[in-house]
Amino acid sequence: MKSVLVILSQANLTSLQINESLSATMVLATFGSPVKVLLKDAALSLLQNDLSFSQLHHAFKVASNMVESFEFYDLSPILIESKNQQNPFVQQTEQELEFIELNNEFIQSFDHVLYW
Repeated sequence: MKSVLVILSQANLTSLQINESLSATMVLATFGSPVKVLLKDAALSLLQNDLSFSQLHHAFKVASNMVESFEFYDLSPILIESKNQQNPFVQQTEQELEFIELNNEFIQSFDHVLYW
């Protein structure tokens, strides 16, 4: 089976696209594809799990709620670039994380890379 790296860079609560990206990632994992998820840049906010959805304040549902279910899809640990270890979202998360160096060699170890 072909391995897939999904790189997410969009913030929690900012668009419907992050919800769709997470849903597509979970579908890939559901059908047996070996999938690894890397959160970078604004997507680190997906590690913030203390938010609750309010129609008055948010246009879109809280995407971080979907990240909480990653363990059920064998999407844990979540990959984080080593340079982000001190990020407050990374420091405060309860998610299982793995720190990596994002370089050409790492990317080449996957058959497919999806960047959302």
